[in-house]
Amino acid sequence: TTNDELKAHFSAAGAVASATIIMDKMTGRSKGFGFVEMENDSDAATAISMFDGKDFEGRNLTVNEARPMEERPRGNFQR
Repeated sequence: TTNDELKAHFSAAGAVASATIIMDKMTGRSKGFGFVEMENDSDAATAISMFDGKDFEGRNLTVNEARPMEERPRGNFQR
């Protein structure tokens, strides 16, 4: 699946601002998830209701509103 294919699929729900599949830097392969940004909240809600739990190219989609990343400890581990 390409970013363009993901964008085309989600465009059925409305205007897509961007679609990005997250790739593994080492292998160059998909990590199995991505992000789609819709132009407005209404189209985002439509995309969630249309695609959450549905199949896309043999994969079951989980579609929800993105949450901010949680803070993770960085290095500096003490024993």
